[in-house]
Amino acid sequence: MTTMVEDTRSWHLRHGDWRALKDHAIPIRHAVFILEQNVPESLELDELDANCHHWLVLDYQGSGIATGRLTPTGHIGRLAVLAPWRGQGIGRAIIKDMLRYARENGRDRIVLNAQTHAIGFYSALGFVAEGPEFDDAGIPHRRMVYGRHQGA
Repeated sequence: MTTMVEDTRSWHLRHGDWRALKDHAIPIRHAVFILEQNVPESLELDELDANCHHWLVLDYQGSGIATGRLTPTGHIGRLAVLAPWRGQGIGRAIIKDMLRYARENGRDRIVLNAQTHAIGFYSALGFVAEGPEFDDAGIPHRRMVYGRHQGA
């Protein structure tokens, strides 16, 4: 099942379960994480996907251009936008809709592990960095928190 959320002239955002969105999400994640960032393929897809709520952005030709997921425990992850589509507000639209969805489903605190180069992006959306920098798949990250009890 998927739900249309936002529609612009060049792309539209929907969300739903893994079964409905994975055929578009997997190639996006492969391009961004495995090919661009050299994340080992064995780390990219995991058992959490089937239990997460997923977001997908399609262009008007029906091609997947961005994706992300929210775990049942309120952790945002696997946010990926294909390179030609970056800087157009797509990642921001996904995060804002994830936060709306989380609030509507009783979650008032969301966490994510931000690649350090993206801390400014998430800070502008209300996330607060906490704790030390750490390595995940060879990439420096920091934990960030949004919502009530930030830092708790």
